[in-house]
Amino acid sequence: MKISVFGIGYVGLSNAVLLAQHNTVVAVDVSPERVAMINARISPIEEKALSDWLANRTLHLSATTDAEAACADADYIVVATPTDYDPKTDFFDTSSVEQVLSMAHKANPTAALIVKSTVPVGFVRRMRDSIGSENIFFCPEFLREGQALHDNLNPSRIVVGADTPAARGFAQLMADGAQASNIPLLFTGPEEAESIKLFANTYLALRVAFFNELDSYALSADMNAREIIEGIGLDPRIGTHYNNPSFGYGGYCLPKDTKQLLANFSDVPQNLMRAVVQANKTRKEYIASKVIEMGPQTVGIHRLVMKAGSDNFRQTSVQGVIRNIRDAGIRVLVYEPSLSKKKFMGCEVVTDLEAFKTECDVIVANRASADLSDVEDKVFTRDIFGVS
Repeated sequence: MKISVFGIGYVGLSNAVLLAQHNTVVAVDVSPERVAMINARISPIEEKALSDWLANRTLHLSATTDAEAACADADYIVVATPTDYDPKTDFFDTSSVEQVLSMAHKANPTAALIVKSTVPVGFVRRMRDSIGSENIFFCPEFLREGQALHDNLNPSRIVVGADTPAARGFAQLMADGAQASNIPLLFTGPEEAESIKLFANTYLALRVAFFNELDSYALSADMNAREIIEGIGLDPRIGTHYNNPSFGYGGYCLPKDTKQLLANFSDVPQNLMRAVVQANKTRKEYIASKVIEMGPQTVGIHRLVMKAGSDNFRQTSVQGVIRNIRDAGIRVLVYEPSLSKKKFMGCEVVTDLEAFKTECDVIVANRASADLSDVEDKVFTRDIFGVS
């Protein structure tokens, strides 16, 4: 099979690598620098597994900026371009996906078009009508940043929003590239597949919000949050997973997906979806207030990234904490070695860890780090279990 993958972000690249084991894959991106890195077998994304596979595995993978040439003779065209949430419209900005779908169908009318980008409910149906093709499917991804290739190789399920030979063929290609066996394959309507993605991420956000609010309660009453969480987690209906408090849910997916689902509920009675979104804002404000109460002159922010092994800090929860501390008139110093800029959100950025630790009165860390073990008395974190 020949497969084209548009977008060399962590979704597109991990899918391209997975599929390139047994198929000819052309990755397409608007960035010549990213294309050159892929062709040189260097990962443009900080993820150990992706770097190792590109450097050491036999992959039938190339990259280009020539979109139309990449579509020629392709059996499947996968779209994994960004769909950032637009607060002005209360919907995802799907313009890049729409442009690729339109171009790809004109360049190769027989290819199956697979949407991997997260989209609002009803998007695929609208694009089928607009383009005049039923050969457009949504195949949601369920990947963690920093673990994208691992999660593609070991998927919890493969969902495709259609039940046609082309849809089943793509699901099988994904399964053939995986290391796991007996992977559940689910074929649904287009709106059902779109809903699966949004509701799954909103449930994860709800769980994060729940344990964060539990932690806020324990912190306000000087109780041991770990003991409470361990006690309720022993109920098998609740479980001991995905329960580590943080400064709030963040990253590229959960904030925008919860807001998009809330927008999709515009004409449907609901309370829970709005509460999940609001709870995240409240948590960041509360965390900032506890830091401000400590009366520091200089607050250090240890890393902007949410997870170890990732260089992505889009929409990370600590940014809300920074904003509230900064607005209280307190100097904020950011330690982020992956950031080349000297300023972030109006705050000074440093890359000298030792100087950073010396200069700060309080060091705010969403996740505990061995780098801070010598200044534990300065560290403010709600990382109870030491996991991402």
